[in-house]
Amino acid sequence: MLTSLSDLHGNQLLRGLPCREWQALAVHLELVELKSSDVLCCAGQRMRYAYFPISATVSLVQDMEDGRSIEVAAVGREGTTGSALLADVDVLPWSIEVQCAGAAYRIPTSALKEQLKRCEYLRRCMTLYVQVLFTRAAQLAACHQHHSVEQRLCRWILDAVDATLDDTIDTTQQRIADLLCVRREGITGCVVQLQKAGLIYPSRGRVRMINRRGMEARACECYAITRNEVERLLSVRLVAKAA
Repeated sequence: MLTSLSDLHGNQLLRGLPCREWQALAVHLELVELKSSDVLCCAGQRMRYAYFPISATVSLVQDMEDGRSIEVAAVGREGTTGSALLADVDVLPWSIEVQCAGAAYRIPTSALKEQLKRCEYLRRCMTLYVQVLFTRAAQLAACHQHHSVEQRLCRWILDAVDATLDDTIDTTQQRIADLLCVRREGITGCVVQLQKAGLIYPSRGRVRMINRRGMEARACECYAITRNEVERLLSVRLVAKAA
């Protein structure tokens, strides 16, 4: 059985739960390993599970009629894929796909719905997290329209590193290109330039960030905006818990 100690360095949303709510939720949680590019739920299908990432990152991906797909928002260790359950919605218009491999807790949607009725703090935290998703979706929409491929790539790498707490990201350049809805050649060119600048070190199926300050300087403002929103969420949540 999971304990609060099991989650000490895990999902931030779960880690902040009061002991009583954690114990009620933990009996339904299963620790799973997620592989890059795994599809956790297809658009239009009923969600069987909600995920609380620990070291994995999950993307909400909108599929287009021409076969392309674009990342709508990313969910890391600060949140969950189950926010729509707050509105009793378990069928989404987008797919849920694994962006970066790693660990996550999963819970049957039926069990999470029941706990949301009983656990006030969990419900409040997940409601706050919806604001983070809205901010990320809005920033990504602006980002795709107004920022260069290099700026977007830097922002994406920084977000992935923050979500996994690991400077090495297990993913491919093709996967990044798909999520950013750009050509693979565009990503490859940017990777070469960032490597020459001493900011990242790419290898087969991996990208390692070696200069955070330099990456932040090259990233668009979207990274700082979404990061600040997560920090604001955490501070509001702590105040709510203290009250």
